[in-house]
Amino acid sequence: MIGPAWPRQLNRNHPHLLDAALATLVAGVGALPLVLRFGPDDGPEPTGADAVAAGIAFVLLLTRRRAPLTVLALAVLSLIVVTATSGDKTPILEVTAIITLYTVTRTASRRVGVIAALGTAASLYTIDAAAIGSLTDPGSLGAIAWTGMAASIGGAVRTWRDYLAATEERAIRAEATKEEEARRRVAEERLRIARELHDVIAHHIALINVQAGVASHMLRSQPDQADEALGHIREAGRTVLDELGSLLYVLRQSGEVVQPTEPVPGLSRLGHLLETLTAAGLRIQHRQVGQSRPVPLATDLAAYRIIQEGLTNAHKHGAGAARLLVDYRPDALRIEVRNAVHTRPSAAAGTGNGLTGMRERAHAVGGSLHAALEPDGTFHLDARLPLPDLPAERHAAAMETTG
Repeated sequence: MIGPAWPRQLNRNHPHLLDAALATLVAGVGALPLVLRFGPDDGPEPTGADAVAAGIAFVLLLTRRRAPLTVLALAVLSLIVVTATSGDKTPILEVTAIITLYTVTRTASRRVGVIAALGTAASLYTIDAAAIGSLTDPGSLGAIAWTGMAASIGGAVRTWRDYLAATEERAIRAEATKEEEARRRVAEERLRIARELHDVIAHHIALINVQAGVASHMLRSQPDQADEALGHIREAGRTVLDELGSLLYVLRQSGEVVQPTEPVPGLSRLGHLLETLTAAGLRIQHRQVGQSRPVPLATDLAAYRIIQEGLTNAHKHGAGAARLLVDYRPDALRIEVRNAVHTRPSAAAGTGNGLTGMRERAHAVGGSLHAALEPDGTFHLDARLPLPDLPAERHAAAMETTG
């Protein structure tokens, strides 16, 4: 920071006190020769006009902040009147005009400041030249120099304050943008967590519900199968608790270095998912086209959740069987689930939360998802998730290997 801070603080907190001190100083210097009865050796003695000029200067400087242009005009007009009346220059009013010009250029627009500076310089030069009787006298030209200096300082101060104000505004805007971005990220994270919770809970609760029905039906007639169904219920309950614990661990430990070691669900766990659903009573015909290859983490998670939700819906609303196709294409991963339904699911109409979640997952990775109930009573789910491009030669080789 340039210069001490207390003058700026005083000017900001007590502007009228500073104006009173400045007006007293200028008026006091102007009235001092009149009080002490002395003057320059080769100049006229102080007169009553000097006292009037000191009083005018005091009043104008005291009120210059309220209406700078008006005070400047009054200062120049007073200078003209007093000079014309006394026949000599009145330095105190010239100083008042120059100080007021500084205030004008500091507070007004650049255009107004330039016009005021030119008008003041011309007026002071004309008054001094008329009082001295010479257009080229250094005293007359000095008025132009002092006027230009005051206007330059005022313009520089105004530019500096505008720069500080713009910088502060940009900082405030950046902070507001940062807070808005943080709120947006929080909203997105909440939506992601909601989708995760829905996928985890809906899948396993559906399995528990089905197995509970089987156990209730077989409890007396086939206790061995009922015990097996209860075992599946225990396994599904333990799995959903583990996955919920892993998900909530992230929320509880958001500020710590330690992270959960549970891997993110992906296509590598597809076999375990199919085994779980098969054990729950869903007959799955699984077919893979193309050679499996590493996929982006977000796409891997989205593919797993879409398959999980699609097969869970097939188990809940279907006739007990489903066909799953996982097709690794050069630039996309295609997932297709087909199953016959005995009741029309709400998701078929696009109103189910499960279908909405699957669509959002597909769109989040730049893909698409289409789900519809076919005329033959088959529910068809078709998702396409983009993958990094695979050269045609590698794709052909992968197709031959698969075939």
